[in-house]
Amino acid sequence: MKDALHAEWTKLRTAPGPAWLLLAAIALTITLSAIATTVLTYTAVQSTVDTTKLALAGIYLGQTIIAILAVGIISGEYATGMIRVTFAATPHRITVLTAKATTLTGLTLVAGTIAMLGSLLAGRYLLPHSGFTTGHGYPLLSLTHTATLRAAAGSVLYLALIGLLSLGIATAVRESAAAIGLVLALLYLFPILIRVVSDPHWQRHLKQIAPMNAGLEIQATTGLHHLPIGPWAGLGVLTAWTAGALLLGTLLLKRRDA
Repeated sequence: MKDALHAEWTKLRTAPGPAWLLLAAIALTITLSAIATTVLTYTAVQSTVDTTKLALAGIYLGQTIIAILAVGIISGEYATGMIRVTFAATPHRITVLTAKATTLTGLTLVAGTIAMLGSLLAGRYLLPHSGFTTGHGYPLLSLTHTATLRAAAGSVLYLALIGLLSLGIATAVRESAAAIGLVLALLYLFPILIRVVSDPHWQRHLKQIAPMNAGLEIQATTGLHHLPIGPWAGLGVLTAWTAGALLLGTLLLKRRDA
């Protein structure tokens, strides 16, 4: 396992693509979060705003970059034929997939933590300029606040799970474009269906099973009793989707030729 981890780390460290994708994920997440905190102002809304969730809005875009990175980790090797060399060096395929998943998770956690801290820092500075001040009942964002800390840590875990979900799908599909298409459809198709469905009962159920909708409830810090699913339960739904994708990818990886 140690050799497989070293091999995967070497691949990611020496290839220019992964590093640029991680930097892009960090930059785009922080940028979108900053934009969200400036576009929405206190005077423009009449209801309570979850400023922590607003400050972490960049996750919606950052997850796409993480998904592309995860897909490329294995689909890129199938495209170039490098996967045969990988399996020749490490015949036990589950070890290869585990090493890829471990390396991906470590990198995603680091990048996600940086992106999350940058987003919260931007929100702490920009939100008061948008009218979300202590005088209006909105305290400064701080990780000393239990709910904010849970939302921040949960957002990082969310990105890691999205990466593993994408890796599992890419392992099953192999082809990069198809895998990316499936991941993005899985993430963004549910919100479209939720808007199309008019029945509130079915809307609630779709929100409870949708990987992105359910998973991102981990960011909620206000109105928890009105959520379709609790923060940790929602992250659990995404974990179930991820486990299913990895299981399917593992089974097909063992059965098919390289």
